Amino acid sequence: MRLGAIADDVTGACDLAGRVAEAGLPTTVLLPAPPAPGHPSPTTEHHEDVFAGGDDASACAVVALKVRTAPVGQAVDEATAAAQLLLDAGASLLYQKYCSTFDSTPAGNIGPIADALVALAGADGTVGTPATPGARRTQYEGILFADGVPLAESPMRDHPLTPMRDSSVVRLLAAQTAAPVSLVPWEAVQRGAAEVASAIGAGHTLVDALTEGDLDVIAAAILSAPRPVVAAGGAGVGTALARAAVAASGQRVDISRSQLPEVPVTGRLLLAGSASAATRAQTAAFAGERHTLDPLALATDDRALDRLRDALAARADHREPVLIGSAPEVARAQAELGAERAAALIEGALAELAAFAVHELGYSHLLVAGGETSGAVTARLGVQRLLVGQQVAPGVPWAVARSGEREIALLLKSGNFGGPGLFTDAWEVAP
Repeated sequence: MRLGAIADDVTGACDLAGRVAEAGLPTTVLLPAPPAPGHPSPTTEHHEDVFAGGDDASACAVVALKVRTAPVGQAVDEATAAAQLLLDAGASLLYQKYCSTFDSTPAGNIGPIADALVALAGADGTVGTPATPGARRTQYEGILFADGVPLAESPMRDHPLTPMRDSSVVRLLAAQTAAPVSLVPWEAVQRGAAEVASAIGAGHTLVDALTEGDLDVIAAAILSAPRPVVAAGGAGVGTALARAAVAASGQRVDISRSQLPEVPVTGRLLLAGSASAATRAQTAAFAGERHTLDPLALATDDRALDRLRDALAARADHREPVLIGSAPEVARAQAELGAERAAALIEGALAELAAFAVHELGYSHLLVAGGETSGAVTARLGVQRLLVGQQVAPGVPWAVARSGEREIALLLKSGNFGGPGLFTDAWEVAP
């Protein structure tokens, strides 16, 4: 099986790729060049070798877009272009990767992208689930649970860009598409893959899942579906599809033994644009040097960003990790500037600091927290491909990439992922 996945942000792509690679399926993350003026879709010509042979062969390719909160038309255009790239390269199964907390407003992009992928692939619909038990995301009776509580009662309720005020993924998806949306309940999953496959309807089918075993049943149902389908969901179903492919081929690649290119340590930088509870806990637990990025200062003080550049340049030992994170009073900045402008100021500033650290100061290792921030950083660095390595935490792998003439190590994490000690522990297994 050649699994071709389209992810709606960079950290979601790394989440899927890290888990799939750990399951034993060689995986690459591709980052299209940003759209050129006058062109609606990202440039993908440099990714003709998606499933290249030889030492760089990958059975799974994940295209990392930055469309989770983009306008619907742009999101559909970019996802369609990415899917066409994967199909042209020989993908045998398309996978729509969205967040395990279904980050999307009623006017969001998950439904429109699903409709577009179905039409492009000539499929009858999508099948899957956001459930990713390894990240404590489960689905029962169509209700999505995050860390054991319904989504709308979790911290995602007050997400600044995609506040989740409904826990029913059936209702959430139905608001975004004219296609039918149906549910396969957990009891049917317990009766096996044949039962699930027979329950797949036209349009979009969401399936309950509480365990990894449930995901394996769903993967088997997708692979044996009586009609062509597009797989969809969080990283959980994609990982189960990888397990099925490895079991069918009898060939498993052990990424703990595979060697990413070694990146000599010349500088370690943490950039935290996420305001999630997990990232706040990781920031609080970090004992090293830190600096605060205030969007209100960025909006009113032309020297705010220069002072942070100067602080980085003045450091005596760049190899000691340093953290630059958004101000904790983000709600005040959002109230005064608007949520989108505040987020854009933070993302743009962190991306500029990443480029300064790498290309002016010679930093080699970057840990970036936040999906939108990771997308801004990789775009600014001109990263086109990530070679995925060992996970630091579930869904949080290190990767090696090229930025210009330099080879760098990147860890791009969802704001919600990882334990409190991640900002300290991650360096121990860095390439």
